[in-house]
Amino acid sequence: VMSSSSSSALEIEIFQYIDAHQSDFIKDLKEWVAVESDSVQPHLRKEVMRMMALAADRLAALGATVNLVNLGSHQLPDGQVLPLPSVILGELGKDPQNPTVCFYGHVDVQPAKKEDGWKTDPYTLTEIDGVHLFIRNLYGRGATDNKGPVLAWINAVETFRALKLAMPVNFKFVIEGMEEAGSLGLEKLLEEENQSFFSDVDYIVISDNLWLSNKKPALTYGSRGNACFFVEVECGSKDLHSGTFGGIIHEPLLDLIALLDSLVDSTGRIQIPGIYDSVAALTEEERKLYESIEFDLEEHRNNGGVKKFLYDTKEEILLHLWRYPSLSIHGIEGAFHESGIKTVIPAKVIGKFSIRQVPHMDLSVVKQQVVEHLEGVFSKRNSPNKLKVSMPLGAKPWLADVNGLLYKAARRAVKTVFGEDPDFIRDGSTVPIARMFQTITQKSVMMLPIGAADDGEHSQNEKISRHNYIEGTKLFAAFFLEISKLH
Repeated sequence: VMSSSSSSALEIEIFQYIDAHQSDFIKDLKEWVAVESDSVQPHLRKEVMRMMALAADRLAALGATVNLVNLGSHQLPDGQVLPLPSVILGELGKDPQNPTVCFYGHVDVQPAKKEDGWKTDPYTLTEIDGVHLFIRNLYGRGATDNKGPVLAWINAVETFRALKLAMPVNFKFVIEGMEEAGSLGLEKLLEEENQSFFSDVDYIVISDNLWLSNKKPALTYGSRGNACFFVEVECGSKDLHSGTFGGIIHEPLLDLIALLDSLVDSTGRIQIPGIYDSVAALTEEERKLYESIEFDLEEHRNNGGVKKFLYDTKEEILLHLWRYPSLSIHGIEGAFHESGIKTVIPAKVIGKFSIRQVPHMDLSVVKQQVVEHLEGVFSKRNSPNKLKVSMPLGAKPWLADVNGLLYKAARRAVKTVFGEDPDFIRDGSTVPIARMFQTITQKSVMMLPIGAADDGEHSQNEKISRHNYIEGTKLFAAFFLEISKLH
């Protein structure tokens, strides 16, 4: 075990190397961003393949053993069959004395075109001075999601090699090229490899999300799941004219609006009986985590372009975004929605809504509660129409132990590199990948972001700041040392 003094000398040597090689690291990112590895658009699939090959070469250059696993092909809705990009399973180091850390990342990107409103060409990494003189931003599609973080991890590993230092941990890599299109084929691969590739893995680190603040580092320990519902009301086989039938029939859209209206009240509270029964109680220890979090309410409000939130305090808002369920209504299929007036009574309408899931809600129980509630409301209307409620999609929430070794090590590394403790945050949306790794491998999973809140990961002018990319590389290197000490 290293003493703290030798550890800091070692860290200084590592950090100096990273600082000295900034331009090389940025040149690598420029080369990766130049590949239009958009997994969403079929005509760019070969670029995704080229990107996977580049990433595999980069790992091989580190001295890693690289296995490109073929996942076969998939069929698009239009019948076209496309090859799936291979998934990279890489490993470096097999010292039984060392812990084994597995890193997950992806090298495919969201679609981007200059004419969508980019200031620069999305596939040319462009460095521009920020509003504050000390911030320089690197603009380009994939800079923060997720090519920058994948390269930062690789740069950190490379630094140990370049300085001829003993590797503090064994490394494994899972790098995919279909994340933006739903990680097709990945879950099956993880299940197949669970007994082999993952058998000696101790920890899994995902760096595919952002801080909550523009300046303060964060560690993510949870995300909400989601249960999506369709509620269908059908009267007959064809749409009717409101002059001929209006006033003498039970209209399906009136039934549906009553059903949707019964779901949530004006304060945002879900009206389905029993829905809050299994929500984990808020502990004092957890409440404390919220106090020190840096979160700009006004900025979040302005980003959304809304006048007022349901809650007034930072704590209440974050609690309702992260650890309480919420219900949102998304739309009505079958209703007339174009401009102008059309005096039609639709024969069949489908309402769509979803309920964000939190620990310890159970998807099958939630489904039952929703069905019973809607059937109860419907029966009171004495409508002869047909009601059908279904749950086409359900994703469970993910939660990690903030007191585990993984989070302790990351917290110390953040303190070393950034000089302050990180915020412990959750994500209000669904991060299927963290849940998937935790469920299948049963290993400790952590989300360790290096991008700032304003990186704009799926929008125009996506960027990572030079500061976050380089300090993020240092963070990963410091984390390797910390986890090896704690382990």
